[in-house]
Amino acid sequence: MKRSSSIFGVLLSSIIFLSCFQSANGQSATDLQLYKDILHMDSVMFDAFNTQNLNILKTVFAENLEFYHDKGGLTDYKTNMENFRRNFEMNANSALRRELVKGSLEVYPVPGYGAIETGIHRFIHTENGKELIGIYKFTHVWQYKDKEWKVTRVVSVGH
Repeated sequence: MKRSSSIFGVLLSSIIFLSCFQSANGQSATDLQLYKDILHMDSVMFDAFNTQNLNILKTVFAENLEFYHDKGGLTDYKTNMENFRRNFEMNANSALRRELVKGSLEVYPVPGYGAIETGIHRFIHTENGKELIGIYKFTHVWQYKDKEWKVTRVVSVGH
């Protein structure tokens, strides 16, 4: 009886360990892959922003985009692409860039649609010889359609 109890104990401990390992931070292997996919797409989006590549930005955002900004209100795809273009022209020499705050990114699956990404990022630029940094919260809703990830909704707050 003692031997079967110790085998049972080892098995139970192994199962508990594996389930904890598999769902570290509440994420399954599928969620972990989703996190990696969205982290990658976040970097694609903001590498394009940081290099002022409007052509790539146009492919990351869906044409039915709704962008909610706590200061600028609600804007659509066309308006945002124009805002990016103007922003890049105005900040051509200001070293404007976006950085994701390490450890702030969270990704949640939206079954049958895609994912929700939340986090904190900072926008940095130089003005009058001084580096200025703004730190803001964001939420992106990503749709996975036709084997492509695109942002359909943005909520940007804390300005």
